[in-house]
Amino acid sequence: MGGDLPLLFVPTRTQAVGKANTMVVKVFGDKGDMAKAAAEHAATSIRGALSRNDDARILAATGTSQFDFLEALTRSAGIDWKRVEMFHLDEYIGLPATHPASFRKILMERLILRTGIVKYHFLDGDTDPLDTIRRIGADLAVAPIDVAFVGIGENGHLAFNDPPADFETDEPYIVVSLDEACRRQQVGEGWFADISEVPSQAISMSIRQILKSNEILAIVPDSRKARAVRACLEGSLTPMAPASILRTHQNATVYLDQDSAALLTSAARITA
Repeated sequence: MGGDLPLLFVPTRTQAVGKANTMVVKVFGDKGDMAKAAAEHAATSIRGALSRNDDARILAATGTSQFDFLEALTRSAGIDWKRVEMFHLDEYIGLPATHPASFRKILMERLILRTGIVKYHFLDGDTDPLDTIRRIGADLAVAPIDVAFVGIGENGHLAFNDPPADFETDEPYIVVSLDEACRRQQVGEGWFADISEVPSQAISMSIRQILKSNEILAIVPDSRKARAVRACLEGSLTPMAPASILRTHQNATVYLDQDSAALLTSAARITA
């Protein structure tokens, strides 16, 4: 995808130990080019799902690392957004939808209102989280997610599955406790003035549920993610590096810029 955008390194296929599945890794010179290429890939996948089915089901991530990608995706042509059904990965417990850090607020402003998506499933974490989990989990079970857009946290988390992540539960959504590294990341991104303001719990899509998506695109820019990228792409496949599980998926692509890829070894930058 994105043939007119400069790839800093050739696409790589990273194979999980003992697994036949491989994950494609693409590294771009800056996060702008990375976001455009990822958005082109995403738009192609959505259009493909719409050509095969009555609708396309997508899974959307939030956080500052996704903003350039979402901006580019919402400008993509040829997508009938009224036929797109959106789920999202996670939400804080106890944070109102009006708070700037609310993922519902971010998705409404940066995706739904810009595209005209009419069918979306918000995780309500400030009234009855367990009821939300039951309701949205049932909606999710109707059909597979066609394409999931995810990020990787500074601690390697996937959604809000902080290390050690639960790789075993089959529940679609779970209540999780946020570790200190995760909460400090939210402060560092400017969403909260102090760690004491960051909620300690959240609703998160489970690891196994994320892996049920037909296709996964991970969009991971910035130098602050470099250690997590190295751990998840080159380290052990372990709950201590939750996003390492993406290496087992049959159709996953990771989009990096040169800053997030800075700690990868040279072997990870050559087509295997």
